[in-house]
Amino acid sequence: MGRLHPNRVISPILFLFILISYAHSFYLPGVAPRDFTRGDPLQVKVNKLSSTKTQLPYDYYYLKFCKPQKIMNSAENLGEVLRGDRIENSIYTFHMREEQPCKAACRTKLDAEATKNFKEKIDDEYRVNMILDNLPVAVLRQRRDGSQSTTYEHGFRVGFKGNYAGSKAEKYFINNHLSFRVMYHRDLETDSARIVGFEVTPNSINHEYKEWDEKNPQLATCNQNTKNIIQGSTVPQEVEKDKEIVFSYDVSFKESDIKWASRWDTYLLMNDDQIHWFSIINSLMIVLFLSGMVAMIMMRTLYRDIANYNQLETQDEAQEETGWKLVHGDVFRAPVNSGLLCVYVGTGVQILAMTLVTMIFALLGFLSPSNRGGLMTAMVLLWVFMGLFAGYSSARLYKMFKGTEWKRNTLKTAFLFPGILFVIFFVLNALIWGEKSSGAVPFGTMFALVCLWFGISVPLVFVGSYLGFKKPAMEDPVKTNKIPRQVPEQAWYMTPIFSVLIGGILPFGAVFIELFFILTSIWLNQFYYIFGFLFIVFVILVVTCAEITVVLCYFQLCSEDYNWWWRAYLTAGSSALYLFLYSIFYFFTKLEITKLVSGILYFGYMSIASFAFFVLTGTIGFYACLWFVRKIYSSVKID
Repeated sequence: MGRLHPNRVISPILFLFILISYAHSFYLPGVAPRDFTRGDPLQVKVNKLSSTKTQLPYDYYYLKFCKPQKIMNSAENLGEVLRGDRIENSIYTFHMREEQPCKAACRTKLDAEATKNFKEKIDDEYRVNMILDNLPVAVLRQRRDGSQSTTYEHGFRVGFKGNYAGSKAEKYFINNHLSFRVMYHRDLETDSARIVGFEVTPNSINHEYKEWDEKNPQLATCNQNTKNIIQGSTVPQEVEKDKEIVFSYDVSFKESDIKWASRWDTYLLMNDDQIHWFSIINSLMIVLFLSGMVAMIMMRTLYRDIANYNQLETQDEAQEETGWKLVHGDVFRAPVNSGLLCVYVGTGVQILAMTLVTMIFALLGFLSPSNRGGLMTAMVLLWVFMGLFAGYSSARLYKMFKGTEWKRNTLKTAFLFPGILFVIFFVLNALIWGEKSSGAVPFGTMFALVCLWFGISVPLVFVGSYLGFKKPAMEDPVKTNKIPRQVPEQAWYMTPIFSVLIGGILPFGAVFIELFFILTSIWLNQFYYIFGFLFIVFVILVVTCAEITVVLCYFQLCSEDYNWWWRAYLTAGSSALYLFLYSIFYFFTKLEITKLVSGILYFGYMSIASFAFFVLTGTIGFYACLWFVRKIYSSVKID
């Protein structure tokens, strides 16, 4: 039998996954355009209740809203479940292009528990999320700059607090009347239409009626014959125990020039784009300038060193060596805890491959916001499949360090990083479950994640390790002495702690502005969509990690300190420390989280993100330094 070549394994797996993702993106229910004719039924679906103050989503029917006779869950992908989405049917139904005046949907009486839940959710500023034809409901808002352009807020508030009729104490009021407006784009030839917008105006109305008829309830506070939706009473509906609440709604339709392909544009333009673009371009210019300066200094200095060393070899071989050439006999000596370094490097390659392919999918439009949960699903599945690269790179490095227990190294690669993440995730999930939040991952989904880990990722790590260990070890360009030389005392600015902390500043500076928008999209319930800029920032992050690590590694070798393996990894990886410190700054300046559980969730998830960023940037810096060291020591004449 011939040896199994890595490409023969990798290519079919990547091709299969790309094919699945392509099909999943375009054939997901609700993503393809739907043509509606006049009178076609429209069903509003309800999603989770969300709050930026608690970060804990809840099922819509956690509150005592009106329920349909049978609650049906919509099919959800892995990403939607992990995000806490719970999409279900609702009582809000109407017909395409047929305006519906004020209509009573149902009535409900609040008991003590329901009253308490409503008041808590109003205090925490929870918003109701609904969906029509895959479009989330939104509330119109005025832009701060006073322009006439339309901007949206996600969902509408459950209710509000305020004083009414001269009362001194604040009371709680519920938004029990919803005025829907559906925008559609009409095809002039067929007269069919596509939905391009879904807006709502919430109101709080204390409805009145003489006698309740379940089939056709008549409200004294509604006029069902004209477009004047609500008449007479402007008294808001108070939330109190034993209060009866009548839920109502009306629907209007408006023809729009917006085409179906552009219907998400208004939803995505929720940030100040001018500031976003200016900040990113400014960041790119600064980082590119610094990178150019570093590259120019390195090229000139290094070429001069190599030329001088080679000239000394020919003119006077007895002259004593100095600088980085002096440690040539120790520079490739295996570091302490070399096995752990191999595990981290292999995991970093896995994260790098996952990030790169995910960004490519996003750039191609497969992971747009209209595909709810698509980004999360792609990241999880790509992580699983990229275990092949983790095992291969870890085994190659392990063999270069002359390791022999490749199976133990493979097990560490397959279980260390995912195991740490799973433990943190399990603890956080238990806290969410204790709060009765829909954000808690169900047992079935947790079991599916474990099956993906043990059933696909671990075997692929072993396949990659087997292929990597079968290949011949990389040969060092110079021989390693049997007895290690003593490292001279280092200046204060070349001590490991100082140089490592300094090295992480530039990579963090490359991403911190974009990081602000990413954190805003995650924790303030906004869409992130500028994947093109994100890809550019990611490329610059890779370049700066590589360059700053190479520069500091060169200075370290010139100081006759040959212990560069771990230092190279930690130099770029220290940018994760600044990321975590920035997340602390963001927490206290931008978020309004006050609950202990919510704070633990925030810092728990940011710890996971910082740890992954550490492994990613550290691996980039390590490989850049490994290439640099091998390159310079193979370029000089050493006996």
